[in-house]
Amino acid sequence: MSLQAHLGELYAKHKALELELAEAINHPASSDAEIAELKRKKLKLKDEISRLERQQAA
Repeated sequence: MSLQAHLGELYAKHKALELELAEAINHPASSDAEIAELKRKKLKLKDEISRLERQQAA
């Protein structure tokens, strides 16, 4: 898989987590722990995207 394709998949996963997080925040049954876990996953993806973009630019 090319780096661009991998980045595309990571962006798609990040967007999906963003939507899931927004839904969880607006849903009263969602716990703080669930929301925190979604935020951690989203941040981890963002860090991976940033790392790969820096690697690509080098």
